Amino acid sequence: MTRFADPWVLVALAMLPLLAIATWKWVWPRRTRVRFSNLRLFQDVQPTLRQRFRLLPMVLRLACLALLVIALARPQAGARSTTIESEGIDIILALDVSGSMLAVDMTPEARGAVQRDVSRLEVSKQAARDFVQGRLSDRIGLVVFSGQAMTQCPPTLDYGVLLQFIDQIQTGQMEDGTAIGTGLLTAVNRLRASDAKSRVVILLTDGANNAGTVDPITAAKVAKAVGVKVYTIAAGREENARFPVETFFGRQYVRQYSPIDEKTLREIADIGNGLYFRATSPENLGAIYRRIGDMEKTKVETKEYVEYSELASGWVLPALALLLLEGFLAQTWLRRLA
Repeated sequence: MTRFADPWVLVALAMLPLLAIATWKWVWPRRTRVRFSNLRLFQDVQPTLRQRFRLLPMVLRLACLALLVIALARPQAGARSTTIESEGIDIILALDVSGSMLAVDMTPEARGAVQRDVSRLEVSKQAARDFVQGRLSDRIGLVVFSGQAMTQCPPTLDYGVLLQFIDQIQTGQMEDGTAIGTGLLTAVNRLRASDAKSRVVILLTDGANNAGTVDPITAAKVAKAVGVKVYTIAAGREENARFPVETFFGRQYVRQYSPIDEKTLREIADIGNGLYFRATSPENLGAIYRRIGDMEKTKVETKEYVEYSELASGWVLPALALLLLEGFLAQTWLRRLA
């Protein structure tokens, strides 16, 4: 970016046309002239090249003055630099990948939306993708659990890699079951050594704890002891939802009872200083993640610095060159008698 440090000096440019007019009207007529009684002898004489350029010294002088005025206004070029200071949040997404997540009861609520069989797992994966893409400078990791738990991706700022891990999530990665306590404790352990100002676990499940060696309430107390906040989300609309079954005739759907232990999930959130949510549709789950994102905002401060360098010399040197050229022409090729 460029600017003038003293832009008011540019007002002098408006005076240059007045100076040219004054020179033409009053200075030039007073110069010494040779008078002839009869000009008939000169009627057929064509003006020479020197006569055609007789105004060139004045034009050069005015151009010189214009460049000097611009130089006095101190043109400057600025180099802009931006510094971003942020207080990042470390977040672990703990996602249930048990077989019950294949239920297809989370259909879109919006009118006109395509009503197709999408599993709870696919809806949860899409909501997790949207959540990750909405963050700026937070380290986010991924833990998946069913009968056991494992870290799919440690906390990272490389959201591209994290999104690839989310895309690869599927059921059957581990023995089936719902080890909520083990999944939560695995996520908390990932954040235990973090020095982030805020550490958060977002745990999503559609069932009740029926596997693992750690009780969910015990895991929640560990989270509280190490300063990790826990949000819990229960995914699913019906406890007796449809599940896909591959048969000789292709994919069929059967009803299967799969209760959600909302009481335990509420208690986990209360102990972990977070909140409990129930998601029954893609829109609902997306809104829940956005609400959590609004509550866990990263403090970002942007500072801009502009460093200016003087450009006046780039105008003064051409002005001096024009002045020397004007003086040279006035004393040689365009020299006048008086």
